[in-house]
Amino acid sequence: MAEKPLGIFRSSSRRRPDCKRKSIRKPLDSTPSPPTSLISGMSAPKLIIAVCTANVCRSPMAEALLRHALRAEPEPLRSCKVISAGVAARQGEKMSENSRTALAKVGLRIDEHRSRLLDSQLADQADLILCMTESHRAVIQLALNPAPDKIYLWRDFMPGNTDREIGDPFGGSIREYEACRDEMVDALPSLLAHLRSL
Repeated sequence: MAEKPLGIFRSSSRRRPDCKRKSIRKPLDSTPSPPTSLISGMSAPKLIIAVCTANVCRSPMAEALLRHALRAEPEPLRSCKVISAGVAARQGEKMSENSRTALAKVGLRIDEHRSRLLDSQLADQADLILCMTESHRAVIQLALNPAPDKIYLWRDFMPGNTDREIGDPFGGSIREYEACRDEMVDALPSLLAHLRSL
């Protein structure tokens, strides 16, 4: 299923121009940056939800990458559950083939994945919701009542003036999916550092 923009997030969900750059595979065990917490008074998360539009391209890759990274962490982070969902997902769709291939190229598989919609019941269970774009965050805040308060972008914890959004590779080449994956990998050290600081 295409990750089509809905309503208010037409502009932000477009693919980033630099998604077409040559993909550079990053090691999954990169040395993390110093912790920088944006949340105070929060214990280690028990459930993290990665969110994109249709839950077939970006968020399944994010789910697999973060699951893999957390396996190398001490408890309680190692036991943290990571799932994914979409703000406009159909129930039960398989992950896109290019997402599956992009993960396989770094030794990861998530064959059991089936898409699901992020609804209020699921969001209420989450300790942290990590979106791909500002538009996803806006949709969640507008659509869910009450709006979850622990919503961030996947790349929010990166230092410096870097692009925080991860564009939609749907319909693009495998190189675009790999570039998307690598943008997620780039953010893992700062994301893990943040999780350790909670």
